[in-house]
Amino acid sequence: MKRWMKIAALAALALFALIGLAFTAIFIAMQFGLLNVRGSILERNSFFTSDADATKQATVPARPCVEDGDSECAWNKTPEWDVVAGGLTKDAVIIKRVASETKISPRLIASVVVPEQIRFFTSEREVFKRYFEPLKILGSLSQFSLGVSGIKQETAVQIEQYASDPSSDFYPGKGYSDLITYPAGVDHDQTLFNRLTDPKDHYYSYLYTALYLKEIESQWKKAGFDISSKPDIVGTLFNIGFKASVPKADPVAAGAGVQTGGRTYAFGTLGGMFYNSLELRTVFPF
Repeated sequence: MKRWMKIAALAALALFALIGLAFTAIFIAMQFGLLNVRGSILERNSFFTSDADATKQATVPARPCVEDGDSECAWNKTPEWDVVAGGLTKDAVIIKRVASETKISPRLIASVVVPEQIRFFTSEREVFKRYFEPLKILGSLSQFSLGVSGIKQETAVQIEQYASDPSSDFYPGKGYSDLITYPAGVDHDQTLFNRLTDPKDHYYSYLYTALYLKEIESQWKKAGFDISSKPDIVGTLFNIGFKASVPKADPVAAGAGVQTGGRTYAFGTLGGMFYNSLELRTVFPF
């Protein structure tokens, strides 16, 4: 009897050791960025500041396409787009609520989610195939880039600060900071993380996205440039971050490369293509 108890105890210790080893491996991978979604802030900035024409498409290793078994097709003929379209449709009520609160077009909000989601799905193929494709739902990123639009936590903090700072060039006007106030006594960082990564309610994910767009548009309008009708530029600025947002008369669409359907699109270009397309026009009209 004692012998069996000893064997059971050793087996339990071995199991716990393996679990500890697994967690240690995951922690190390996180520290070195091995689990990150591709596309760093530096990469995004280099696209925007480069003299190269970032709107060009390049051939990349083929992705499966929906129609006729083609190895290369347009972005809106891919299984990734089918899933993103389904997820956005399910979230339409929330997106329209946020659009009403922030006075940002619901179609513009969707236009920055489209490239982020497609990039996530094409970089995490196994996750896409197993979980998101069958259910037609959007992925909520939770490793540094958070929520359905991939906002980093430090960016969300900046969004909050600009929303309440009338002296900032990004200040969107009165009332917007009221949308993101916190209950007294809560842990700010943990509450913010929970807001952006809630898999059952994407309200705050879309809200912070819309506020970012509002703040960027405010910055450019104060400098004398109205970009509210330029979804490719707005998407580019969403992708590259506040620091790289420099108002100018001749901005170009750019951003991190998004691979889908055997082609590569600049982040801002893909968002603009969705915005100007017929896709989901009845769900998110102009």
